[in-house]
Amino acid sequence: MSKATTVIIGAGHCGLAMSRHLAAASIDHVILERGEVAQSWRTQRWDSFRLLTPSWMTRLPDHAYTGDDPDGYFTAAETVRLIDDYATATGAPVRTNTTVTSVKPSETGYEVRTDQGSWEARTVVVASGACNEATVPAVAERIPLEIPTVTAVDYRAPDQLPEGGVLVVGASSSGIQIADEVHRSGRPVTLAVGEHVRMPRTYRGRDVLWWMDAAGFLDESYADVVDLVRARNLPSMQLAGTLERRTLDLNALRGIGVRLVGRLAGVRDTTLQFSGSLPNMCALADLKLGRLLEAFDGWADSAGFSDCGPPERFDATELPSAPLTLDLRRGEIRSVVWATGYRPDLSWLDVPVLDRKGHAVHDGGVTASPGLYVMGMSFMRRRKSTFIDGAADDARDLTAHLLEHLSQRGARPVG
Repeated sequence: MSKATTVIIGAGHCGLAMSRHLAAASIDHVILERGEVAQSWRTQRWDSFRLLTPSWMTRLPDHAYTGDDPDGYFTAAETVRLIDDYATATGAPVRTNTTVTSVKPSETGYEVRTDQGSWEARTVVVASGACNEATVPAVAERIPLEIPTVTAVDYRAPDQLPEGGVLVVGASSSGIQIADEVHRSGRPVTLAVGEHVRMPRTYRGRDVLWWMDAAGFLDESYADVVDLVRARNLPSMQLAGTLERRTLDLNALRGIGVRLVGRLAGVRDTTLQFSGSLPNMCALADLKLGRLLEAFDGWADSAGFSDCGPPERFDATELPSAPLTLDLRRGEIRSVVWATGYRPDLSWLDVPVLDRKGHAVHDGGVTASPGLYVMGMSFMRRRKSTFIDGAADDARDLTAHLLEHLSQRGARPVG
């Protein structure tokens, strides 16, 4: 059995950020990766995918963007190259093509079993990602078998869908991008909308994420959030990283002909049933957007920042009458795309830290099992935890906690 002070599971940006901080603290460690470095970025993104964050936000420990397009948005291939190059530059101790099959407590810490042998570790950092599998609602089981369905994890391009109308379920980041692309391919799209976070791509001449970063919103601590459970389960922002930096919200989609309906509430025989709450959901999203823009303006005034355009306000979401039912026998819908969220796959984690949905229960990445940590979860320690830009600060904090844990157990890091 091999030994290491720390085993990191996953060689994406989170695992590599953690590795960099552990190396700086002289903590002996290894990174176990089921495929290649940045495996999820290689295999679970659609063809036209781009990051939601501008290129200057691809910051990692000891790495900052130095290219000539800081306000652009990385493609999936460019993101893979960034992470792969970072692993090489930092000399990260990655063991590729090594699938973890179980993690169990042991007398000295944890036993990590893989298809390439076992490891004994005092501490374990689970950095395998929060988006390993698609979350599909129970109502999906009632879609007639003759209607092809695909999840956002498996979607690659419109051509994999049959000709004819497409129902996209979910109007967060993935859903609106897929709806836009599929509709532009000539397939009429119906978008089922529930709770969502409306966001302009740019505000007062700057990327909206520049405002969130500069005004401190992305650094907001999980400890300061009143309803953390809700914050961690909010839908992703309606953003798209397009070359034109265009805003892709419900008004934009309706403008190109996408039909908007409420949340898919049920299926009875061949009839799709939609919630009538769409106007309320849109009004709430519009209200929250207005409050956010007011906060940006307030920050700019208090900071004396004037290198931007004048304050802006955006039209309310326009909603024509939305149908509450659609009969699949009419042929309007020929396929369904489930863009209803993602979840981690921690089925191999044999430690009592999972809730009934299979999510790790943690306090800022620190689980109740001593020496076991998680990385990359939504709003893990900060609002930016799910972004590449959030990994450095989170990894720094967890490394400090890990060092304290080792010192309390009388362990000495192996340099």
